[in-house]
Amino acid sequence: MLKLVERILGILSIVSLAGVIIVVTIQILSRFLPFSYIWTEELTRYLFLFAISFGTPLALIRNEFINVDLLINKMKDSVRRFYDIGIYVTILVLTVVIAKEGYKFMLLGHNQRAATLPIQMSVIHASIFLMGVFLSIFAVIKIVQLLQNKEPNLDGSEVE
Repeated sequence: MLKLVERILGILSIVSLAGVIIVVTIQILSRFLPFSYIWTEELTRYLFLFAISFGTPLALIRNEFINVDLLINKMKDSVRRFYDIGIYVTILVLTVVIAKEGYKFMLLGHNQRAATLPIQMSVIHASIFLMGVFLSIFAVIKIVQLLQNKEPNLDGSEVE
């Protein structure tokens, strides 16, 4: 199930970033044409938001966030495991708050429309809520893995 969610988030991230590239290309090309598209800047922002919202949980579950490991690598494995659990608990607390507030923000956009696109703003605001939900779920998974003393490798297999 986790692999399926990861695959779906990966595909959505790629589609969102590809959309950003396509829309920006249209925006650039329209500068040299006798007509322009006013919706390109707004759509680029929204696609970028969704790319971040889908990609951030993937970075968390795959251990792809940037970290300074100079001191961490010198820790004993048991100490490092508790350190990592503390980090993921902190992430969990913050992302639960993000999901809760993102849900409220999503409800605010229910009666609003985008300025140049026929999109309800609640759809755009949902990106924050979705990011918070997936980050929370993946933080819980990482905490459980650490408590079970399972640490995932880069290829997705687990080392005990």
